[in-house]
Amino acid sequence: MKAFIMAILFSCSVATSAPVGSKVNLSKSSKVKKVRQKVRPKKSHYGKRYLYSPIDRKPKFDIPITYNKRVQKWINYYQGRGHRWLTKIFSRSYRYFPSIQYSLHQKGLPLDLAYIAIIESGLSPGAVSSANAVGYWQFIKPTAERYGLKVNWWVDERRDFYRSTLAAANYLGDLYKMFGSWYLAASAYNMGENRLKRLIKKYKTNDYWILSKKKGFPKETRDYIPKLIATVLIAKAPKLYGFKKVKPMKPHSYEVFHVPGGTDLFSMVNHMGLQKKKFVELNPSILKGFIPRYVKKYRIRIPKGYTARAINYVKTNM
Repeated sequence: MKAFIMAILFSCSVATSAPVGSKVNLSKSSKVKKVRQKVRPKKSHYGKRYLYSPIDRKPKFDIPITYNKRVQKWINYYQGRGHRWLTKIFSRSYRYFPSIQYSLHQKGLPLDLAYIAIIESGLSPGAVSSANAVGYWQFIKPTAERYGLKVNWWVDERRDFYRSTLAAANYLGDLYKMFGSWYLAASAYNMGENRLKRLIKKYKTNDYWILSKKKGFPKETRDYIPKLIATVLIAKAPKLYGFKKVKPMKPHSYEVFHVPGGTDLFSMVNHMGLQKKKFVELNPSILKGFIPRYVKKYRIRIPKGYTARAINYVKTNM
């Protein structure tokens, strides 16, 4: 993998309040043979604050890594015109990756799949594509609902970083079972599994690098895997690639609270002495300032230390 692997490198370590396992290692053939693998946790990774930790060994990748001209093109882009954008997103990743990678770990999936969310949305809950794909993982409505996300007039769980990650993990796991390749699974995630099936059948190959050059293969998906690989390589060794000003954003610190239907959320926020902006930041999927009366209860996030105030509000006003 060239000389850069011999430098001081940075590798992801998952920071979360719950136990998180170590990364899934690639087999010697660099092909992931199973979606679900036994992952033995390493205590040294527990309680880490940062996703990129200086180490004196090679970085670990748990998806196949190919280095070619197409990958180099995107590395060059991120070192140039895309440098400021990727620096900002790397800073944001410290906030979301602990939750995202822990969810992937729970599903037995490669933790490096978290970088798909960077490619898809820049880790933004408000990201909306021209095809009306929404949220961190850019789900279109039919796929979101197929994987259990609520999308209606008052809530859009595609914007919920925890629920949407679980849905994305289930979808990616299904795609891997379908295609047997993380490159093809990620491609299908971007372009749709049925379209990819037709191209594989037409050209009689399941090699991503060959297939992506064929007529009918979407340009966006043709760049998708090289962008993903480039992002992973840079993320594992940011300083080596010139990313020396990444300022980690603090992970969200919150408690889960179930509110009954009919709750005026902004009234509750005022009662708790909480800033509305902070509440919206923790609950971007809630589109209105209330929970409809026909909903029995709904799970929300509030900052740590505010549960007693929330309970008091519900007892007093509901």
